[in-house]
Amino acid sequence: MAYSVIGFGSRTPSKVLDALASVDGEIQPYGSISFAHALSLPPYRRLIANSNKPCDALPVSQGAANPSFKGIYYCLPTINDWMKSGTSGSVGGSYCRSAVLQGVPVTVYDPLLDTLLTEPSDVMMAFSKLDMSVANQLSSTGKHATVIVVGGGGREHALAVALAKSPQVAKVICAPGNGGTAVEGGKISNASCGQSNDEIVELAKSAKADMVVVGPEQPLVDGIVDELKLKCPGVRAFGPTKAASILESSKAFSKDFFKECGIRTATYENFTSLESALDYVSKLPENKRVVVKASGLAAGKGVLIPETKEDTIKAVKEIMGDKTFGSAGDTCVIEEFMTGPEASCLAFCDGTTAKLMPAAQDHKRALDNDKGLNTGGMGAYAPAPVVTKDWQDEIEEMCIKTVQKMAERGTPYVGVLYAGIMLTPDGPSMLEYNCRFGDPETEVVLPLLETDLYETFVACCDGNLKDVDVRFKDGYSACTVICAALGYPEKYPKGLAISGLADAAGVEGVKVYHAGTKVVDGSTKTSGGRVLAVTGMSRGLKNAIKTAYSGVSKINFTNDAGEGMMHHRTDIANRAANAKLRIGVLGSTRGTALIPVIEAIKEGRLNAEIVAVVSNRSKAPILDKGRALGPTVVSKFVSCKGLDRSQYDSEVTSILVAAGAEVVLCVGFMRILSKEFCDFWSGAAINVHPSLLPLHAGMMDLAVHQDVLDSNEKESGCTVHYVEEEVDSGATLVQKRCPVEAGDTAETLKARVQKLEGEAFCEAIEKLTKKSISYADAGVDIVAGAELVEQIKADCKSTRRPGCDASLGGFGSLFDLGAAGYGGDDVVIVGATDGVGTKLIIAQGAGIHQHVGVDLVAMCVNDLVVTGAEPLFFLDYYATGRLDVAEAAAVVSGIAEGCRQAGCVLSGGETAEMPSMYSPGDYDLGGFAVGAVRRGDILPANVGAGNVLIGIKSSGIHSNGFSLVRKLLKKEGLEWGDVAPWGNGVETVAENLLTPTKIYVKAVMSIIKRRLMNGSAHITGGGLLENLNRSLTPGTDAVVTYHPPLTPTFKWMQQASGLDDGEMLKTFNNGVGFILIVDEGKVEECLKVLREEGGEEGFVMGKLVEGTGEVRVECELN
Repeated sequence: MAYSVIGFGSRTPSKVLDALASVDGEIQPYGSISFAHALSLPPYRRLIANSNKPCDALPVSQGAANPSFKGIYYCLPTINDWMKSGTSGSVGGSYCRSAVLQGVPVTVYDPLLDTLLTEPSDVMMAFSKLDMSVANQLSSTGKHATVIVVGGGGREHALAVALAKSPQVAKVICAPGNGGTAVEGGKISNASCGQSNDEIVELAKSAKADMVVVGPEQPLVDGIVDELKLKCPGVRAFGPTKAASILESSKAFSKDFFKECGIRTATYENFTSLESALDYVSKLPENKRVVVKASGLAAGKGVLIPETKEDTIKAVKEIMGDKTFGSAGDTCVIEEFMTGPEASCLAFCDGTTAKLMPAAQDHKRALDNDKGLNTGGMGAYAPAPVVTKDWQDEIEEMCIKTVQKMAERGTPYVGVLYAGIMLTPDGPSMLEYNCRFGDPETEVVLPLLETDLYETFVACCDGNLKDVDVRFKDGYSACTVICAALGYPEKYPKGLAISGLADAAGVEGVKVYHAGTKVVDGSTKTSGGRVLAVTGMSRGLKNAIKTAYSGVSKINFTNDAGEGMMHHRTDIANRAANAKLRIGVLGSTRGTALIPVIEAIKEGRLNAEIVAVVSNRSKAPILDKGRALGPTVVSKFVSCKGLDRSQYDSEVTSILVAAGAEVVLCVGFMRILSKEFCDFWSGAAINVHPSLLPLHAGMMDLAVHQDVLDSNEKESGCTVHYVEEEVDSGATLVQKRCPVEAGDTAETLKARVQKLEGEAFCEAIEKLTKKSISYADAGVDIVAGAELVEQIKADCKSTRRPGCDASLGGFGSLFDLGAAGYGGDDVVIVGATDGVGTKLIIAQGAGIHQHVGVDLVAMCVNDLVVTGAEPLFFLDYYATGRLDVAEAAAVVSGIAEGCRQAGCVLSGGETAEMPSMYSPGDYDLGGFAVGAVRRGDILPANVGAGNVLIGIKSSGIHSNGFSLVRKLLKKEGLEWGDVAPWGNGVETVAENLLTPTKIYVKAVMSIIKRRLMNGSAHITGGGLLENLNRSLTPGTDAVVTYHPPLTPTFKWMQQASGLDDGEMLKTFNNGVGFILIVDEGKVEECLKVLREEGGEEGFVMGKLVEGTGEVRVECELN
């Protein structure tokens, strides 16, 4: 039988923890997952089943007659909890009353008194007192409070909605409010006034307000709280005084304050003189990055992040000299540039202490992938998983220290303290304080609040926050997406019609908060840039994101012409939802199998990170591997001295949980794990065993391999399996095999198997990171693929020719040979295929994609015409790790251009998105050209001694030799964006090298149709020496007596590489891209046709002589 823990939600009071740590038996929480974490931490060291069953899952029917628990620990609800339940008691409360009557031990925790009640009479009395308090509350006038919310944004709408939920609140008046609060209904309404001090004071008097909640920072800095205390002494004002608001209104003050309090923050200097600030910047090291801030309020725009010293000087002048931010720039703060994720951490404060809300993260940039201009915020989510439990506690301590220090100064801080936090390798570092709720953070944090917001605000105003049990929904997440007017944050239209609000509100879990809206003639119109905040709440972040975007999909803004004018980001919270898997490692030895995991993480092949390495041996080399990963990785030896197995495992678990580990890897961990450990980490702990389980289960190290040899097995390997209480019995994730070779010893077999263990761990971790099996979650964007097809249809259509109309979308492309002029029985179909090679690396690195499509076509059709065939149609293959529609469309546009030059139709292709094979941003190309030639016209034909070689110039390096080119560029220290040292002084390295391969079809076909040539050679990989010989007949040599001068590009390549002429001729085309083989008597006609019809100037390079099929170059490259 187990002990039940009921009704605690996210609360973990120490008195209950102390009691539970000593009970004899299993502990089962209902409606709470927080105890699983709390009881795993010192000093409690108690592992329990990690459950999250709702209270309505309690076996009530069994409990009344035959309670199924050994004992019950129940958290007494507050008055507001009870009132919101809608009955005289909740299911949990009723269950406990029944259990007491049945003789089951029930311990009641009173959160307001922080007291445990164990005597049955005391327990029943506590329930009776609560019933009486509820009855009194319901009959009193105290519950009919009128609350004024100052402000008119989404933040204020969220505050109004949360306050209106309180049974103690009768009216919520928004001043001035917005279109959403105007139509919210129920307790919420707008006041037709502004938010100046005089107007708010007058409204508080006329409305007989009980409380004023101040949303924006400006009224606080202007002293609205002070005015209310002076002129409306009976009204509670939630917010800091003008003196306390200095934490936001002066960054210079706050930085000095952080230093005084010992709160971690970036190193800094404050300046009141432009000259002294510039002098300070001039002495900074050239590569030292800093952040430049206007000290005063600058509407969120006074923080500049320059990248160079020159930019830093401009930033200082902009703030202090140009006064871009007015008097806010009278004092300038220059501080160290820090790196790491940011978090928004809001805390309730009552002048003596603080209680932290779940951390949130917002998205400031206007466009996806954090691109575009800064905004007031385009979305947010909470809780932010990047803020671990330990960091949450540390940040709360910073806030408490701040409140205490402000009280010592005689400026007690009451209201919300908004801590902007940078999560650095050294821990949370304070960026700045704001003195109000954040926006859009408020829209994600308040929906998660379980405690009555009005009750909490009253406690803050009265200095009794410690008596309020502030808690949030356990296991839930919220995501907010901002719907903005198109053009925001720059010029945007107003007065747009808003549709779909009712449909969005009808989506389960969605709440639409208004910001820039107003009601015009009964219709809601846009009146600002950030218009709506659509919040989705659900269990788990991914579900919350899905819910929010489901609401967004119902909404649109339109102008008078009916055009859609709404903008929103599509990636809010995606980074957190796809966060890296956090791995804890247990090991006793060298940890060799961990090395491939570390390498795979570093190379980005695994979406994971190692957060802790724990060992039972103080000098285990695996600890050194953990330390080498940096200070953010906990690397710790835990002694087992004086601890039994369960106690030791509890200590280890406390370290892993505090580090935020989600899964545990046992890498050569030489301890048997306890039942409690296996239960706690069920489905989240894996081990590698050096055999093909279930064979040789229960054995360790060399004994396993010797047993394999003694059993005369032909193969061995390793198994990664889940950890269960029974050793080596857990389900298998991965098995890797290797042969047992003749002459193997246990040591040699161990070495071979050990090489497989790291690879097996990597495969297992990859499986653990997969939380879904949908095609999209596998990294394949079907929608993007469809969008690409739509974008490239026009390009494909532009390549139409007789025989094919270039329509896309079928299972295959059809070509009518007869319509193309190739009817009859003597037609031969010719195919050619090729790629672009490592030239693609330059295109991808430089972001220039339109030319490689031409290269792809050229490499195929230039080969094709060597056979005498005319190119008829072309198909492409585009493979990528992540489909970027614009990038792929640029490539296909180039392919279409190549087809137009070649006179063939782009009749189809394949786009393959393969995230497991290619990295994001990488792609590869394959091309397939098909042509036709009549049997009697197939080339080469009649090639022999006496034929003359006619060369045609290349356009550059074309598409071969780029592995060497890239190595030479690296050797010379050249980047893609540098000006090419061999060029015209304008072109960059990338622009020059990406000059597309010349397509010779028009020129060569003009020769073929007049039957002027016997053969030809496309000079590609292998250069002239290894391509021309492919068109020679046995018994002939090609003698090259003339080569055109090297272009500057090839001259630079030869100088940089040091290659001699022979190697150059085997590597590059050196300026000759195609060679014709013609009869001596047709040379002049051939040159004329090339010039007049093909647009190319040919030149004689030599002739064919009797020989052995070799190519001899009897001239120098110069």
